[in-house]
Amino acid sequence: MTTPPDTKAADAADDKLDIGVFKIAGVVVLGAIMSILDVTVVTVAIPTFQHDFNTTYAIAAWSMTGYTLALATVIPLTGWAADRFGTKRLYMMALVFFVIGSVLCSTAWNIESLIAFRVIQGLGGGMLMPLGMTIMTHAAGPTRIGRVMAVLGVPMLLGPIGGPILGGWLIDSFSWHWIFLINLPIGIIALILAYTIFPRDNPEPSQSFDFLGMLLASPGLAAFLFGVSSIPGEGTIKSAKVLIPAIIGLALLVAFVFHALRTEHPLIELRLFKNQSLRYAVMTMTLFAMAFFGSGLLLPSYLQQVRGESTLAAGLLIAPQGLGAMLTMPIAGRLVDKIGPGKIVLTGISIMAVSMAALTQVKADTPYPLLCGVLFVMGLGMGCTMMPTMTAAIQTLTHGEVARGSTLMNIVNQTAGSIGTATISVVLTTLLNHRPEAKMAIASNYDPRVAQQVPAPVLAQGFDQAAQAFAHTFVVATVLLLATLIPAFFLPRTKPAAPASVDAPAVVH
Repeated sequence: MTTPPDTKAADAADDKLDIGVFKIAGVVVLGAIMSILDVTVVTVAIPTFQHDFNTTYAIAAWSMTGYTLALATVIPLTGWAADRFGTKRLYMMALVFFVIGSVLCSTAWNIESLIAFRVIQGLGGGMLMPLGMTIMTHAAGPTRIGRVMAVLGVPMLLGPIGGPILGGWLIDSFSWHWIFLINLPIGIIALILAYTIFPRDNPEPSQSFDFLGMLLASPGLAAFLFGVSSIPGEGTIKSAKVLIPAIIGLALLVAFVFHALRTEHPLIELRLFKNQSLRYAVMTMTLFAMAFFGSGLLLPSYLQQVRGESTLAAGLLIAPQGLGAMLTMPIAGRLVDKIGPGKIVLTGISIMAVSMAALTQVKADTPYPLLCGVLFVMGLGMGCTMMPTMTAAIQTLTHGEVARGSTLMNIVNQTAGSIGTATISVVLTTLLNHRPEAKMAIASNYDPRVAQQVPAPVLAQGFDQAAQAFAHTFVVATVLLLATLIPAFFLPRTKPAAPASVDAPAVVH
């Protein structure tokens, strides 16, 4: 029996992303851009904070660490809070927190006040991404998750690239205050649009709040990430500043695992790991985030420290990576909905691994066209990897599980990214410390007196050694990407079936 042509046409129409979904996606992307950009844009401003507030680099860097730890603390609460208060109301509240925190940051009078206000900002920012994923997934329905996740992936990829460019321009043209004040008009627009466009939700809170889970998971995650993020500054894992918080945090997280498996409604639903697709997606995302976010700091550092480029120039040179990702991401999103994520993710990781392997040959005079070409190809692979992996985790969940699944994936992303960044930082620092000429050459880019005192041949040798240290560090990122192929091999390679029990999601038209 054949399906009538008009029925096929109706099915095809229902399968397309309609204007209602695109409106919701636009609001979510607006909030995500603010949240993610603020992670990277402040990195550029740390030397400015150090100068203006007369403090050390290590203390100024807490403007980054405080924000990250606030994110880690609040993400575990998002799943429960979304069920309790509704995604629309909670998203608007998160926007308000983020905007208020941004305005307060612009009024900071010393480094301590800035760090405190960054924590307030992070409490709002931490909820925006998992809530955005939940809202978009509910709006699109299970058959269109790949495409809406591709839309949400744009700010996740552009943040690391656009942050240094935007931050450098705002600081050079105006002042550091504007890297925070720019969030005020954007946030107000996002708040109005969220109120107008997001569908009304009617939460029916039936679950009690897991207080013990909160006391274990949120401080545990924050303490563990604090220990891990202290590794680059300390230069060793053996430091008390690293070991004590990391061990305490790990102990709290292990205790939470035992608690969550025995509790009917835990703060983070670990029983979702029974879902095979989510399990392999989490393993893939863990290794990928370690490689991607870890290696993300290498190229900007290479361009500034070895090639002597400004922050703005470094950001522009890395832009081809984002352009490549923007080309393949919409295509990958459509294909994931039709044939499943497995083949797409394997292809993307393979392309990225080949590109990363090419960067292991980087030298002090590698031509920029060649470098930009490699980054563009890597971006093509990146667009086929991150959001399709997220889709693999979420598309087989029921309507009621999506908020918890989004929360879980964001925790994995945040934790793995921090571990990857710390690992890559330690490897690079160790390699540079064993090359004194390299450290001297890098110092000459920041201090003209060094360049005047050291003979040119010695400096040239130092830059060669520095480039070699970066090249060897790219080997670690390449190995992590190759390891990602193992769990990715088990991701679904067919169009996913609808979840077993779906609580009739409200598909927006």
